Amino acid sequence: MEEKALKTSWKQRIVIIVIAVLLLAATVLTYVLIVLNGNSSSNTASSDEEIAKLTEEYDAKTVELEEAAKPLSDKYFSDFVKYKSNVKAYNAETVNGEGLSTKDLKEGTGRTLSENDTDYSAYYIGWCPNGDIFDSSLNDNENPTSLKAPLDPSVGLIEGWNQGVIGMKLGGVRQVEMSGDLAYGDSQEICGTTGSPLKFIILAVETDKKIAEINEELNAIYLQLYYAYYGNMSN
Repeated sequence: MEEKALKTSWKQRIVIIVIAVLLLAATVLTYVLIVLNGNSSSNTASSDEEIAKLTEEYDAKTVELEEAAKPLSDKYFSDFVKYKSNVKAYNAETVNGEGLSTKDLKEGTGRTLSENDTDYSAYYIGWCPNGDIFDSSLNDNENPTSLKAPLDPSVGLIEGWNQGVIGMKLGGVRQVEMSGDLAYGDSQEICGTTGSPLKFIILAVETDKKIAEINEELNAIYLQLYYAYYGNMSN
């Protein structure tokens, strides 16, 4: 074979260089993808572990809250459950037209709640125009046998509730009726629609320090769980 035939032309050299560059780029890209995928899997696994741990803590704290609330249930249940008979259907247009109205069913003997006062606990029954209970402190809305942990108003409540308890004495029971704009308005569907008026029966009591502490801890865990979950979902 002649020496000339052994030599590569400049066009062949360019092709070889291009192929080499492409192979190198492909190798680098593959490595980067493997590393990134490995990191992503580690982050997801870490987040899943964190969510599982926080969920376990939240469930345990919820059980602790229920146990701490049992003595209060024993104390208030028999008196509060009697007011369930007040839960009846009502005319939505009439309540919407009245705006806000209150009626004391039992006069309390404790201090009087003032505007923006959240230093109390509450048991309640809330119901729709058709008479259906949408939420309550009863362990069973149909056949209650006890009360769940009392509500902590510091978490933030609807305007109709906040206005409706003003002037109420602790230990008392009050019925509060509110128009839809003072309830959830158009921000949330309730009673099968938006803008529905609501009625509540509210028993306001002194804040139990132990329950308040557990509620704070429970809320803190909930926030951690919320951010851990949605942080994981965004990955």
